[in-house]
Amino acid sequence: MKRLLLLEDGSIFKGRGFGSTNDAFGEVVFSTGMTGYQESITDQSYNGQMLVFTYPLIGNTGINREDYESIDPTMKAVIVKEFARVPSHWRSQMSLDEFLKIKKIPGIAGIDTRKLTRLIREQGTMRGLIIDAEDDIKHAFDQLKATVFPPNQVAQVSTTRPYVSPGEGKNVVVIDFGLKQSILKELNKRDCHVTVLPYNTTAETILSLNPDGVLLTNGPGDPTSLPNVLMVIQTIQEKLPIFGICLGHQLIALANGASTFKMKFGHRGFNHPVNEIATGRIDFTSQNHGYAVDANSIDKEKLFVTHIELNDGTVEGVKHRHHPVFSVQYHPDAAPGPHDAAHLFDQFMESMDAWKEIKKNA
Repeated sequence: MKRLLLLEDGSIFKGRGFGSTNDAFGEVVFSTGMTGYQESITDQSYNGQMLVFTYPLIGNTGINREDYESIDPTMKAVIVKEFARVPSHWRSQMSLDEFLKIKKIPGIAGIDTRKLTRLIREQGTMRGLIIDAEDDIKHAFDQLKATVFPPNQVAQVSTTRPYVSPGEGKNVVVIDFGLKQSILKELNKRDCHVTVLPYNTTAETILSLNPDGVLLTNGPGDPTSLPNVLMVIQTIQEKLPIFGICLGHQLIALANGASTFKMKFGHRGFNHPVNEIATGRIDFTSQNHGYAVDANSIDKEKLFVTHIELNDGTVEGVKHRHHPVFSVQYHPDAAPGPHDAAHLFDQFMESMDAWKEIKKNA
């Protein structure tokens, strides 16, 4: 089936459809990762986005039960140069084409993804629309210009009911802004008793669970769309250790007086080098974000920068000067990507132990 990808700058890319036959509207972004397409597609941070894979062949290992980051992905489309019709891997349960049909996500193949990626890098992230080749293109462009994104994307992906992942160790509350299952796996490895709460949970509810610490997860959209969350962070950061990941990092910065900005085309993939300022350590990291913390806006009386991205110098981590709070912009849980930064979960465990000692001796 011949399909078209339209971009808001007037560009038209011709391809052939696979997966769902639905039309799709979303923000067109690209990932530089060579593998891990299943984890990327099911990452709720891609909510509302049409994902361009820069690696030319996607789907060759199929879809398996171990690599879901969420069960019902909310990304809008998959854009590839070529997809594998017949996967080959011992864990494979279905093809990428079958999976996208089940999840009602359209795909388009035969696209010059190198040209498309260069265009996004030059022009910045753009809205896009996938339609049938026979559709009225002028009407489709009118639709593309008129369609807007919902302001609060987190509300579309966060759990609506609390749930527990039991363990015998530390009592950790996870605030779900678009939770990746790999975060829970890292906490489970450390035998944490995890309670996952909706994004709009109150500070009173969090504190009533008497947690040892709180983890703020990744998620989609503009962090400034969550003003109520900032007030929650301001309340609990004086009472509990907090670890923020990706969107959680941005929210911690906002709650302490910093500002954020939308990046030209964001960081997506898992080959981003990050420098830990204190040690000089370089980690290659998994990233998926379109917003970043403005370094010039950071209140040096409250926060200091702990990590920077070596390619563009953007802020990749902060730490509070007075409270047991730290965060990183990247994904230490990886999935997909290198596990260079998994030690940050151990740092979170140590932070909770140290806070217990402080409270005991207070």
